[in-house]
Amino acid sequence: MNEFLEKEEQIVRMLKTVFDPEIPVNIYDLGLIYKIDLAEDGQLNIDMTLTAPNCPAVDFIVEDVRMKTGSVEGVKNVEVNIVFEPAWDKSMMSEEAQLELGFL
Repeated sequence: MNEFLEKEEQIVRMLKTVFDPEIPVNIYDLGLIYKIDLAEDGQLNIDMTLTAPNCPAVDFIVEDVRMKTGSVEGVKNVEVNIVFEPAWDKSMMSEEAQLELGFL
């Protein structure tokens, strides 16, 4: 596996350790991560959304994403962009997340 894919896999592993405090499923499996873009210079840009636009835990979640993905070797800076297009819905969740939350 090439080094770039390995780093991206490590980033995904870290994202799977970030949880919305009100939902017992990680943000990656919830389908909240729309884009992971790691540049060669170590700049990591993540586009993510929230389950609700007025999510009270947004600052906590974003800081957790920054800290955990920033710990991946080779990541120098993390920019987290909160986006609402496309709007999130339950169909974006992994099967595991849907099962965990009782949607399957």
